[in-house]
Amino acid sequence: MALGTLFIISAPSGAGKTSLVAELLSRLDNIQVSVSHTTRASRRGEQDAVNYHFVSRQQFESMVADQKFVEYAEVFGNYYGTSEEWVNSALNRGIDVILEIDWQGAEQVREKFSRSVSIFILPPSKQTLLERLKGRGQDEAAVIEKRVAAATEEMSHYKDADYLVINDQFEIACHQLQAIVEAQRCEINARGHEKLLTDLLS
Repeated sequence: MALGTLFIISAPSGAGKTSLVAELLSRLDNIQVSVSHTTRASRRGEQDAVNYHFVSRQQFESMVADQKFVEYAEVFGNYYGTSEEWVNSALNRGIDVILEIDWQGAEQVREKFSRSVSIFILPPSKQTLLERLKGRGQDEAAVIEKRVAAATEEMSHYKDADYLVINDQFEIACHQLQAIVEAQRCEINARGHEKLLTDLLS
């Protein structure tokens, strides 16, 4: 069985990454999003083990000490991390895995998974970014201000990725994201076509 592909998707808050990934999952089979561990409080409508594994700071730091994460970072005062055991298990079963992580985490993952594919999602403008963050209605003005201030630094790391998607029109951006995944599945690695190729070449 061929290994799955690890897709690293990064974006500043408000770029629409979560919505795009959710739509992508509804269109493709054999692909899953890694559920990160975090120390932040759950937001309205979020479920433990579905959106995140919500853990205490002490639990998280214990997992760091035990080297349980393929990557982890502290963002806006909270820890976020990806379970290395879960990622390897999915990839070994031939399942494509999406990691929704910031540029710091992406850097760590690329060092451990050299065959990973990085995608960076950007908003069409800073004004759009601000409007999207305000439109969420989940964060206070001070938090939004911090996120906007951090966005420029985050967006400067787009050049580290393999692909760039501008989320201006949602449908176009989603089509581009899907095209990247499907193109990767057609890469010359005989993935999923071992029997056919054996028959054709015998």
